[in-house]
Amino acid sequence: MSNPTETDRQARIIAKALRTNTFATLATVSPTGRSHCAGVVYDFVDGAMWIHTMRDSRKGRNVAHNRHVGVCVPYRRVPVGPPYTLHFQGVAELVALDDPEAVSRYKAGRFGSISGHGAMEIDGACFVRITPTGTVHSFGAGVPIVDLARDPLHTGAR
Repeated sequence: MSNPTETDRQARIIAKALRTNTFATLATVSPTGRSHCAGVVYDFVDGAMWIHTMRDSRKGRNVAHNRHVGVCVPYRRVPVGPPYTLHFQGVAELVALDDPEAVSRYKAGRFGSISGHGAMEIDGACFVRITPTGTVHSFGAGVPIVDLARDPLHTGAR
């Protein structure tokens, strides 16, 4: 993908997929070095992924100990075959529900996926803000469906 036009196109596809999907898996590491992976609902706002959790949950405790996380966003573009995926490493931080940055985004309606069902009133709750670092990798995103069907091992990853 050395062609700048193709790189820009791919970046737009990935950015749109991150904004329009709301489910991901989040991988964290405990203080004892044990990995943990959990499905999470997210909102992607202003270049960061935001999730809602409890400070004393395994995710919250792990992020408090080690801010380095892995994220995978699976999504479907076609009804058959494996889902497409976006995956990246990131730096996570716990953010209080009353943090001015979080409150501003919440009041602007930008946390529609993570703020419902009384989430904003739960004692001990917080947000996790994940900022992607490095490259966002993908499988399927931006690849013509016919190419992916013909040769998924060589055309799917970007």
